[in-house]
Amino acid sequence: MTPRADVARAMFAAAVAAVQPDALVSRLEFTPAGVAFGDDRVEPVGRLVLVALGKAGPTWAASFLARSQRAPDTVFVLAPDASVVPASLAAHTRIASHPVPDERGREATRALLALLAGLTPADGVVLLLSGGASALLAQPLAGLAAADVAAVTADLLGHGATIGELNTVRKHLLAAAGGRLAAGCAAPTLTLVLSDVPGDALATIASGPTVGDPSTSADALAVLTRRALATRHPRISSFLAAEPSRSAAESPKPGDRRLAHSRAHLVGDSSLALAAAAETARQAGLVPLRLSRTLRGEARAVGAALGALATATAAGEGTALLFGGETTVTVRGDGCGGRNLELALAAAAVLRSAPERCLLAAGTDGVDGTSPAAGAVVDGATLSRGVARGRDAAVALERNNAWGFFAGMPEAIVTGPTGTNVADLVFVLVAGAAPVFVGERAGEAVSLAAPAERMTP
Repeated sequence: MTPRADVARAMFAAAVAAVQPDALVSRLEFTPAGVAFGDDRVEPVGRLVLVALGKAGPTWAASFLARSQRAPDTVFVLAPDASVVPASLAAHTRIASHPVPDERGREATRALLALLAGLTPADGVVLLLSGGASALLAQPLAGLAAADVAAVTADLLGHGATIGELNTVRKHLLAAAGGRLAAGCAAPTLTLVLSDVPGDALATIASGPTVGDPSTSADALAVLTRRALATRHPRISSFLAAEPSRSAAESPKPGDRRLAHSRAHLVGDSSLALAAAAETARQAGLVPLRLSRTLRGEARAVGAALGALATATAAGEGTALLFGGETTVTVRGDGCGGRNLELALAAAAVLRSAPERCLLAAGTDGVDGTSPAAGAVVDGATLSRGVARGRDAAVALERNNAWGFFAGMPEAIVTGPTGTNVADLVFVLVAGAAPVFVGERAGEAVSLAAPAERMTP
């Protein structure tokens, strides 16, 4: 592949490094009695409990413990299958299924709820929260069958639901979501959040287990209706449709007195990752432009649109267009893939007429859908390289089999779980005049509905 692909990979590596737990923990203030972030602190005279949930849970907890002046009395970590678990955390870590919940997650959630319910106002909880925790906190509310919750989750994923839609439903089905984790705990709670959702809304990240939920069970039912799933899941729909005054589905709202002892702060998000990627691009002689941190939509449509944007961007000064966010995939076929692979493959079909450009799409958690990859980096020769291996991009897209196209090709980005998660990153690189690049000199031309943000040192 071209040197541009190497630069794109270097940008992705720098982005992931910038949101590793060690970097995030350095933003905290550790004291002999506990920890502080901004004006909020947890320094209990009683027990100190450390909880870490999500894809970054084990590595974040390890980084926290390495710097903490006070050893927590209890450490509870819950992470997805295949997570990197430091040896020091093995005895404290539970593993469960993601993104569809399972019995291991339900058992772990029951244990966590019981642990927190046993605390007093003299105790304190530090919760390190990252994406993926929604599926792990799998215990359903009373009156719901676990199989029904798992089935509706799988259907929402397969029907292209956004993370906001998916978590709106989860917050009204799960016993630890939508503020309920904090509502069932009397101890002061400080939640430190690593965002993996567009917009960084604390009530959406990991289904907001310790913050008030502005959505309602009616909103959750509306999601099922909009995705044509309400009649397919009648027991879930009936549960959500119950009269609000007697509904077990309704979550604690902002201002609920049960959450008065709970504070939550955003500690890391994709802006940190994009800044690091921009610096790497700048060192390679490119001008970085951050166009969006809320990229969303059907992956193949977004890929085609970004491929078209790449071909319309003049190759002159040398430009790196940076995006963060999370697309979706409506599953129609039986293949293996993920949203980033599908986005990249759709872009490759457009880029075949633009050899001086490339596009990278990858998940910062190192996991893309059902594939073993994080994503892919494509250029104008990707489709021809696939043809040489007997692979058809159109057939792969039709079957949702993007990994079947990319497996074993130089385009594939395989990192394994990274220990962090700020959703997905997409970079579009247009050749410039720096020695590492080959391309013509011309003017820079990008036209978007919203002005681009030129990233300066």
